[in-house]
Amino acid sequence: MEIYDITIIGAGPVGMFAAFYAGMRQAKTKIIDSLPQLGGQLSTLYPEKYIYDIPGYPAIKASELVGNLEKQLTTFNHTFQLNEEVLSITKDEDIIEITTTKGIHYSKAAILTLGNGSFQPRKLNLPDATTYENHGIDYFVNDLMKYAGKKVAIAGGGDSAIDWALMLEPIASEVYLIHRRSEFRGHEHSVNLLKSSSVNLLTPYLIESLSGENGELTDIRLQMVKSDETIDLMVDSLIVNYGFTSNLEHLATWGLESSRNAIAVNSDMSTSVPGIYAAGDICSYDGKVKLIATGFGEAPTAVNNALHFINPKERAQPGHSTSLYDNTMRRK
Repeated sequence: MEIYDITIIGAGPVGMFAAFYAGMRQAKTKIIDSLPQLGGQLSTLYPEKYIYDIPGYPAIKASELVGNLEKQLTTFNHTFQLNEEVLSITKDEDIIEITTTKGIHYSKAAILTLGNGSFQPRKLNLPDATTYENHGIDYFVNDLMKYAGKKVAIAGGGDSAIDWALMLEPIASEVYLIHRRSEFRGHEHSVNLLKSSSVNLLTPYLIESLSGENGELTDIRLQMVKSDETIDLMVDSLIVNYGFTSNLEHLATWGLESSRNAIAVNSDMSTSVPGIYAAGDICSYDGKVKLIATGFGEAPTAVNNALHFINPKERAQPGHSTSLYDNTMRRK
């Protein structure tokens, strides 16, 4: 079995920065996340929204921040296990065993950067929906250019659905936004941009049925709410954005002291289980402020103390980042 120094569970912004910093400390590092891409909520829920609590940036789009963190991560050859949900964490002598939906991982220490939990999309509740998953129906947008020159329908009425519609407007040949209510739930500025765009707004409609050819989605039938009126819409792709469910139910079985869906940590970010640390929104302590900036500060504390736990000869205060980075680059 391959044993890592540090396994980071959760690939949101805090987990990504923790992984980068672990690389600076030359730790053999693995990152596990339930989503198919890095970035957590920033990538999945509001990629085009601005964030205002990142030091050095008056404002930065969520997608740009994730892109910068991802670029920073390429400095090191970490292992990524995406689209893989953690089911259990157990301690066996000096090794932590992490069981996921795809297998078992082994680590000397673990850092939980779970945010609000593992995210799974709310799926379209129609008989044929699973048939067309990845064959016309998408719940994640990983590559905008996949939709270039195509007719794309988006189902949803929140910020994320509006963001994707506006981003796809100049790329797709046609964009339809389907919402079961007459008014959208997104930020006012985004809604105003949407109404002045070329996106075709179909409200209030529900998706009634799906059909296709050769296993690929080609048609959507819409039914107006509280009416018998229907519309048949020919599309190349349907992006379903009905939101996501968050799951933190496993915490109770992991043996970690927690309350109100948050893990209690000490000042060194250690949990009640030796060798397991936490950072970001998932952890709690007196005076905790839930900001991305706060998590960015907690991540190096967790990494340094995790390495000190693995090897007590390692200093928990390793020096300035400039020296760490220069030393790491020289060794590479």
